[in-house]
Amino acid sequence: MDLLPDPVWPMVLLAVICAVDAAISWRPVSFVASCWDAVRFPRRYWRLLPWIKIAATIGLIAGVWIPVLGSVTLVCLVLYFVIAIAMHVHARDFGRNLFVNATGMLLLCIAVLWWCFLA
Repeated sequence: MDLLPDPVWPMVLLAVICAVDAAISWRPVSFVASCWDAVRFPRRYWRLLPWIKIAATIGLIAGVWIPVLGSVTLVCLVLYFVIAIAMHVHARDFGRNLFVNATGMLLLCIAVLWWCFLA
C-alpha cells in the first residue's frame, strides 16, 4: 500500500459524487426515495444516510492528507455498496437501481481504492 494516494484526483472526484449523493438524499428526490422504498429500507433510518454520505465525503477529502483515513473510507464505501447490492438482491429489485447505481458505485469505489492505494 502506498503511503500517499497517487493519483489524488479519483478520490476528489468520488468525494464530489458522494457530496452530490448526500445533497439529493437530504430531502430524498423521487428516484432516491423510490430506490430506498424498493429495497424496503425503513423510513425511520432515512435521515442517517445523508450523514453517512457526508462522512464519506469528508473521509475522502481528508484522505488526501491522511492516507489511512482515505483508504479506510474507501473500504467502508465498498462495504456500503456490497450491502446495498445485497439489499437489492434480497428485495428482488433487479432493475436500474441495482445494475447502474449500486453496482456502478461499487465498481467505482473499488477502482479508486485500487488505483490510488493498491496499484
